[in-house]
Amino acid sequence: MSIFLIISTVRSQLRNSVSGKVTDAISGKPLAGASIIISDLRTGVVTDENGVFSFRNVAAGRHLFEVSYVGYASFSEYIFISPGTIRDFLLSPSVVENDEVVVTGISAATQARRNPVPVNIVKKVDLNRTVSTNLIDALSNKPGISQISTGPAVSKPVIRGLGYNRVIVLNDGTRQEGQQWGDEHGIEIDEYSVQKVEILKGPASLMYGSDAMAGVINILTNVPVQEGVFKGSVTSAYQTNNRLRGLNINLGSNKNGFSWNAYGSLKAAADYENKYDGKVYNSKFNEKNFGGYIGYNGNWGYSHLMISKFNQKLGMVEGERDEKGNFLKLMPGGVAAVARPSDFKSTDPQVPMQQIRHFRITSDNSIQVRQNRLAFKLGYQRNQRMEFGNPDNPTDKELYFDLNTLTYSAIVHVKQFSGWNASVGVNGMFQENKNKGEEVLIPEYNTIDAGVFAFVQRNLDKFSFSGGLRFDNRNTNSKAYQDGNDLKFESFTRSFSNVSGSAGLSYLPTSAFTFKFNLSRGFRTPSIPELSSNGSHEGTNRYEYGNLSLVSETSLQTDLGTEFSSEHISVSASLFNNSINNYIFYRKLEAVGGSDSLVDDNMAFKFDQRDAALTGFEAVIDIHPHPLDWLHFENTISFVRGRFREGIDGNRNIPFMPAAHWISEIRADFEGESKLIGNLSLKLQFDNTFCQTEVFSVYNTETVTGGYSLLNAGFSTSILSKKKSIANIYFNIMNLTDRAYQHHLNRLKYTAENPLTGRTGVFNMGRNFSIKLEIPFSGSL
Repeated sequence: MSIFLIISTVRSQLRNSVSGKVTDAISGKPLAGASIIISDLRTGVVTDENGVFSFRNVAAGRHLFEVSYVGYASFSEYIFISPGTIRDFLLSPSVVENDEVVVTGISAATQARRNPVPVNIVKKVDLNRTVSTNLIDALSNKPGISQISTGPAVSKPVIRGLGYNRVIVLNDGTRQEGQQWGDEHGIEIDEYSVQKVEILKGPASLMYGSDAMAGVINILTNVPVQEGVFKGSVTSAYQTNNRLRGLNINLGSNKNGFSWNAYGSLKAAADYENKYDGKVYNSKFNEKNFGGYIGYNGNWGYSHLMISKFNQKLGMVEGERDEKGNFLKLMPGGVAAVARPSDFKSTDPQVPMQQIRHFRITSDNSIQVRQNRLAFKLGYQRNQRMEFGNPDNPTDKELYFDLNTLTYSAIVHVKQFSGWNASVGVNGMFQENKNKGEEVLIPEYNTIDAGVFAFVQRNLDKFSFSGGLRFDNRNTNSKAYQDGNDLKFESFTRSFSNVSGSAGLSYLPTSAFTFKFNLSRGFRTPSIPELSSNGSHEGTNRYEYGNLSLVSETSLQTDLGTEFSSEHISVSASLFNNSINNYIFYRKLEAVGGSDSLVDDNMAFKFDQRDAALTGFEAVIDIHPHPLDWLHFENTISFVRGRFREGIDGNRNIPFMPAAHWISEIRADFEGESKLIGNLSLKLQFDNTFCQTEVFSVYNTETVTGGYSLLNAGFSTSILSKKKSIANIYFNIMNLTDRAYQHHLNRLKYTAENPLTGRTGVFNMGRNFSIKLEIPFSGSL
């Protein structure tokens, strides 16, 4: 519950304020509409027509201000807030960002250049300009990021070759818990509500505990409206390939410290198509989502209450076809029939299908205690995942996981002493899973997770150091389950403890150069499916066996990075080596005769462990030659190689590593404005994925995937009236040449063979035109 009752006890304190002016560093003209954000206080303002801004009734202390304006380099600076603080800002025109603020993986908001851990920042406008079918698909264009996909609706993030429970997804800073070990569902966050995404690459167990071995994706939706403003937007979207249509309405206001936001989204798509498979039967989906927050910001800090509800229905693609290559659908009586044209056009999935509901409520609070600050969160989530596969009774829930999670965190930010910033904290969760379906894949269980940590940071003139230590303990109690006369699951209790930490250094010899080094230790406890699975998983066509002898994974990762920025070129590069002890993976079981082991007509898999290492690099090179500052030639390269220290039947390759990826983009960004349009951006993109031959071929666990190149294009612009945007248009074309391809981490690659062509599996989406129209509106209160 939120803590608005504190307000009445602190209003007598002296009110703190910050005011000033934002101007062009060269011409001195005021910049109207510049944004000033204090991330730690969840508040922000925009400048008026004279470039003047004012924060009233804000918490005292040292806070990081981020100032931004379209066409100018962002500027960030720490400022001590006290009554009557005045600070002016000068912004310089620039075509690249080099002073952004991040809040992920550290205890408080930090300048990205001074954070030794590699972090990518993706803003909403960048997401809208990206050619993609969903949020994670859009993020996979960033260096080091890939995806495990199951059609257009389902993508799970992969960071530097690691995914599933090795990546933590945060929703406004709170970990998202929703059976993330599974293949056949996404991240359960409304795509249209996203305002900003921060991607931390590398072990982040120091701040988040178990499961953050690969990194963290922090999806930010709660961005408060500026003081004294009412604003909103209506966004509609359409994609031609699967006739996807989407609608989002977002409203919010902020008056005298009281702020609120509310949104609602609808999305529906029919079956997608490509030139090899035609329309892919039952790849359809629909969503109905809503959410928002209400909060107060005062002299003592802030308190926000956030709520969201995600509801998605999606079909499961099995890929079964007749001898003529026609997709088959399940019919009552256990027979199959050829899918009709009307079946492909519907947006209502047919069996086999699943429905996912995710409810979340979180109280996010920060209280100023003298010159210290206490930040604490308390959240509740309920994730319900239901699978339906009975054509005789489509409402029968064959699988039904009901996962309830209570998360908590508390961090004390200590007053700065001798230049050091220090924080101590505790976070964890209580979790319970119940089975309510006709079949059972994993046992019912409850988990208690807790961790304590300390974090320090010191910024000198050209050096920044940050690091800390953490201790975690996780206890899991699994219940026995009797299936008729057979004992399917034995009861067990497991306890896992671990010490993790991180230490890093950033060096800024000049304003153009940055060098970074970071050493971090992460860990991950085995998940319940890895320990105790025993059943058919219809969404994956696998029969899965767990392994109770599994122990925790631990990792030690070294990161080296450099950044350079000038008026002609911007370069960033990272090298990493991640050494993992007891890496958990699943592999096919072999039958006595040497063929695949089958259980209930599903291929049998069992979880195993080996020591492993992942090594790779990422690089981004953006050439923007002056005076043609509007022209960008940008290249993004990602490579990772995963190897077991000891081979399995002579094979040392870690299963399901993403292929090398190279994106080359020519872009023209025109920041100037005419009477009718502004912020015009045009781009042509060559998306190249290399052949993946380094596969774990033992027992045919995975197969080689050929390389391919996709041609994408797009443009975006704002429609203006009286120099104010009244509409934003985003138009993109994905796979312009209609190339037929299979992504190496596309799970549909392993569905049934097409008897007509002999091709195994289902291919990715073909040519797709996408248009999105955003109509913003705002007013003063």
